Amino acid sequence: MNPRQRVLSTMNFEIPDRVPVMCQMSIGHMLQQLPEVSPVDFWFNVNTFADGLIKLREIYSFDGILVSLHGHRKNWEADFHKRTIENGHDTLYGVDRKYIFTREDLPFPEFYEERKYISIADINVESIPTELDYIPVSGGLHFKIDLKNKFEIFDLLYDKVGDEYSIHGEVTSPFDYLLDLLGYENALVALIEEPEKCKAILQKFTNGVVHLSKEMCEQKIDAIKISSPFAGAGFISPEFYREFVLPYESQFIKAIKETCPPHLYRGGRREGKHVYIHTCGAINDRLEMMIESGTSGFECLDPKPLGDVDLVDAKKRLGQKAFIKGNIDSVNTLLYGDEEKIINDVKEIIEVGKQNGGFILSTACSIAPMVKRENIQLLSKLVKEYGNYSS
Repeated sequence: MNPRQRVLSTMNFEIPDRVPVMCQMSIGHMLQQLPEVSPVDFWFNVNTFADGLIKLREIYSFDGILVSLHGHRKNWEADFHKRTIENGHDTLYGVDRKYIFTREDLPFPEFYEERKYISIADINVESIPTELDYIPVSGGLHFKIDLKNKFEIFDLLYDKVGDEYSIHGEVTSPFDYLLDLLGYENALVALIEEPEKCKAILQKFTNGVVHLSKEMCEQKIDAIKISSPFAGAGFISPEFYREFVLPYESQFIKAIKETCPPHLYRGGRREGKHVYIHTCGAINDRLEMMIESGTSGFECLDPKPLGDVDLVDAKKRLGQKAFIKGNIDSVNTLLYGDEEKIINDVKEIIEVGKQNGGFILSTACSIAPMVKRENIQLLSKLVKEYGNYSS
């Protein structure tokens, strides 16, 4: 069984030879492991990004590759009028902000003047385009999508790794687009004061994500991750989750499954797509609601103290309704823990997770930037020792 088959088998609740391992990595962690790569090139250059993802998979013996950025633009330099390199910081200067690139984290946007968010009252819902041309990576940081070249990254990866490893794409929740549009605080207030207009905006963004998801489905990937980090209890209540997140994420989950059902085969190759939700932090109070979305699985399931999910309890509640990709504490176990703690924690997670299948060993959220390489390399050794289903 090769790595791709192992991941597919797990997502289908078949029993593989062993538990697969595949982690999401922060940009900072990736750059820490690729000292020869320019942070600017890694962010903007599709070939550099693809080669980096492949090398990182090799370093950690992961069974798959998660592609968090797509649609790299060839002429990205046109957005900037100046570039400086000083004290290890590579800075690009745009119209209203500069972007500071380091090896420790995402590019950091620094505005020349205080940023002012648009009021929801001033938003014309119809002006929101159906075809999304950016990814709202973080506050003030957009990754612009080349609408004529959205998926080159997947072709590059498949040309180099073929069917050996599982390739996953990523789309962003409409809720994130709303938060990015209004600013986090203003958006949360708007949910209370202007709920119907928020829903209209969410629906427009949903139309865009549906369109993007259906196109991404046609690529040579096995799954699409929904990045939905702000949908946990740290930001919104279960009631608001049901009202402002669930109806919209459900739409493109349905679109993905209808476009490429998970068990679809074409020419002897499995072409169906799974879809799973990545929500950070505390989600114990909404697990069952999240299942209602039709998702194939969940990523994160943060344990205490980062979140509030107990893996034993989650396995019982989810059963075979959704696979789990998690739930190693990237901070307290992998960053601050010694080798003994890592081995003990991960061994326990593997033993619980592998029961009845449907489990991919992963960090709960992204691998923190400064986690040591050797700590992550332990994961592949541990699944080989403790993750076998035949023993």
